[in-house]
Amino acid sequence: MTRIQDEVHRFAITFHRQLRGKNSLSSKLDDIQGVGPKTRTKLLKQFGSLKHIKAATVDEIEALGISKTVAQTIKLSL
Repeated sequence: MTRIQDEVHRFAITFHRQLRGKNSLSSKLDDIQGVGPKTRTKLLKQFGSLKHIKAATVDEIEALGISKTVAQTIKLSL
């Protein structure tokens, strides 16, 4: 019985860690149309956090080489 209990516990812990790991890697930026991994990386390197991206102007976002329509979409989404 102890072995079965240990195996069930190990399975549950592994599953929980997988779920938590997937959620920690996602970002609100991933849900925005036109923003891929490279754009997300550019934005986070330049501004540091979603809070600072939200406070940035469309012109500041465009200065990173992001198109005007995507920059406006980012501002509206955040």
